[in-house]
Amino acid sequence: MSSPADAHLSPGETFDATASGAPNLTSAWARAWADDPEARQIYDPDAGWLSRGVLEARSAERAGRLAALGLEAGDRVLLSAESSGDLVTSYIACLRMGLVVIPTNTAYGARELAHVIGDARPRAAIIDDPERSEIVAEIARGLHRLSPALELPEGPTPILEDALPQSPALICYTSGTTGQPKGAVLSHANCLASAEGLRLAWRWTRADRLLLCLPLFHMHGLGVGLHGTLYNGSSAVLYRGFRPDEILAGISDFEATLFFGVPTMYHRLASHPRADALAGLRLCVSGSAPLPATLHEAIERVSGQRVLERYGMTETLMLASNPHSAERRPGSVGFPLPGVELRLQGDPEEIQARGANVFSGYWDRPEANAAAFTEDGWFRTGDLGAIDVDGYVHIVGRAKELIISGGYNVYPREVEDVLREHPAIEDIAVVGEESAEWGERVVAYAVTTEPIEVEALRASIGDRLAAYKHPRRLYPVTQLPRNALGKVQKHRLSKGEVLPA
Repeated sequence: MSSPADAHLSPGETFDATASGAPNLTSAWARAWADDPEARQIYDPDAGWLSRGVLEARSAERAGRLAALGLEAGDRVLLSAESSGDLVTSYIACLRMGLVVIPTNTAYGARELAHVIGDARPRAAIIDDPERSEIVAEIARGLHRLSPALELPEGPTPILEDALPQSPALICYTSGTTGQPKGAVLSHANCLASAEGLRLAWRWTRADRLLLCLPLFHMHGLGVGLHGTLYNGSSAVLYRGFRPDEILAGISDFEATLFFGVPTMYHRLASHPRADALAGLRLCVSGSAPLPATLHEAIERVSGQRVLERYGMTETLMLASNPHSAERRPGSVGFPLPGVELRLQGDPEEIQARGANVFSGYWDRPEANAAAFTEDGWFRTGDLGAIDVDGYVHIVGRAKELIISGGYNVYPREVEDVLREHPAIEDIAVVGEESAEWGERVVAYAVTTEPIEVEALRASIGDRLAAYKHPRRLYPVTQLPRNALGKVQKHRLSKGEVLPA
């Protein structure tokens, strides 16, 4: 399934995954730096604007510091820090010298960090929190722990922009129903292809300015927001966290044209007394979780802004988008992006994808790779889809039991494994429950030997799981519904087909 001919491209345009002519991400970014080095590119909430020329010079200097530390092309670097100009500069430095970056959620606790570090075996970690740094030190004593500013001795600048198109740029951890996170390896070519598709589809130009409050450890903020900004030579205003007042004021304060968010953010913006300020933006994009049609309509009602919903995955970057210059249909993710092919296979019908943006496999997971791709090379998304009479793609469910809460992925098995350690829990099932604010919230159905309050259960989890994975409600039941093979029938839980304890 390809897009209708005019869905994303302007008249006379064609898609070429290698249109930049650059072999790697930073070669493509460097062209904008050289073209107008004085132009503002990244706004740091503490330090102010960083120009293109400053980003180029400082990232080259920091690459020298990393090389002096002994890091070489192909080495992995864990990145776990809040958004800042320093973080962006050091991230660029890593990619310029061919290092492979592992973006890691700042909410991860010791258990989650230990898995990522043990699996990817990074040589260094860029961390902005002393407590998290100490946790990492306990996990891997020989690991270099660095601040986002890379306060290290200077060294000669190594060879830069030397990565090949198929060289890994990122390893992004994403779980399956087993609850064991896997590292999706994204190459420079994957990232470039996705950036070029979005440039065409969203009419992204150097004149655009993005309000970027999405975290840079998440592919929505990093792989779409930051990469797109650098690829197109445009500019971005960084925020540490999401506060509606700041975003709505920033539209005029920074003369912004773009905002990317998750449905939880749009829910809060729609109910804000100054929501009409959204009308000042050229484009609002929503992703990472389904945008309810009612919320789409509410935003249009208060601001006139029709949010553009898109669809992507860690393993594929962006796959589909509502059109920029045609109907943005509520409840739909639009059409396949330029260079992307989608098809529906199986019963129920699963969305499968292929294109230059699709990764080649998981880090050190040959069995998972065999399961992730069809025999003819299509990636199995695990999402169930449908196509309406006009060709718009709709996500109708998930083959995998993934919960998306506030734009973050939560895998029930991982949460269940931790909850089962509670002495009063005999049986447990974790599912997503519809939430107007979060899209879905994590809830648990439990067979227990004694009453448990959800607050006490969350306290018992502590930092073994990030807070967004903690159950928000606990439903006591006499037993969990199971099929003849003993598998919990989670669809019956969401329909209330259980006996309360």
